[in-house]
Amino acid sequence: MNNHDARFIKPEVLTLVLNKMLNKTIIRADYQLKELQGGTIGNVQLVTGTVETSDGENLPYKMVWKTTKKFERYGDLDSWRREYDLYASDFKKLFFDSFRWPECYHAEINGDEIQLWMEYIDGVSGLNLTPEMYERIAEELGRFQGKLYTERPNVLQNLSNLSNVEFTKNYYLRYRSWNVLYDYIRSDDCEIPKHLCKMLIDLDNNADEIFSRIEKLPIVLCHRDFWVANIFYSDSKIVLIDWDTAGWGYMGEDIASLITDEADVCHMIEYYQKCIPAYYRGFSEYADVSHITDHCIYELILAMFGYRLVEWYKFAESTEDKSMHLNTLQKIYEMKNM
Repeated sequence: MNNHDARFIKPEVLTLVLNKMLNKTIIRADYQLKELQGGTIGNVQLVTGTVETSDGENLPYKMVWKTTKKFERYGDLDSWRREYDLYASDFKKLFFDSFRWPECYHAEINGDEIQLWMEYIDGVSGLNLTPEMYERIAEELGRFQGKLYTERPNVLQNLSNLSNVEFTKNYYLRYRSWNVLYDYIRSDDCEIPKHLCKMLIDLDNNADEIFSRIEKLPIVLCHRDFWVANIFYSDSKIVLIDWDTAGWGYMGEDIASLITDEADVCHMIEYYQKCIPAYYRGFSEYADVSHITDHCIYELILAMFGYRLVEWYKFAESTEDKSMHLNTLQKIYEMKNM
């Protein structure tokens, strides 16, 4: 047993979880822990081992154990416990077979800590996703959001812990108020090319008008952390992890993340051209969106990631990282007139 970081699993909890996972009576189980990548807020462990069942079978198993302690996210104070709240609800009934989250075998909340025992997802993720997969992901997201937008199921109306619709706007305004970045892009010694600085300054100068256009878009359920490390393409289906930022937002916010958040820079323009039509195609299976002539994806990308990329560039420790963040800003610039 590898008790990484002095962590161990109580035998009675492990038995409870494995009984649910395997739908069998467990009489003995062992386990090993391995820390998984990701989980910047929580501690995420891969749990593997073998079990002996009451009918004499010896079976291997694999699952994920995620622990999150209370923390405060700006403008979204209860997000630390949101995944527990969602798993404790009937939220899972909203998914498609082709677009879902990992199954949760057991969820606990103990004071200021949640623990989730979940399905391990094996699939293609991160920068290994292909252009065809991106397009499919965008279309499935559109179908999911379009269905919920049109049907407005009671499950969704009854959820009390979701991030609010103003989250993205407030996030941008907070960045804009940070003088370290605001003054930097306006200074003579800024190393970011002037046309990219002007792109952000123009956003600041026109923010009221831009957000008035964004706010005409449908309000949908957003994942709000819809980037490639949280998306798995598994057996031609999409499985989405890390729902702690989920909430109400404007149509297209998640697509802006898919295209831009720690992006595949070489393909950003291609994804911008392919993912937006695919997303609208999926959404339109459930809702008429033919009246939307201004999807505002470029504006959402700029509001969500412009200042963040400046921050990453300014504080990057390597020339490679600085170059990548500049290249990402340049690709956003090239999207403007597409």
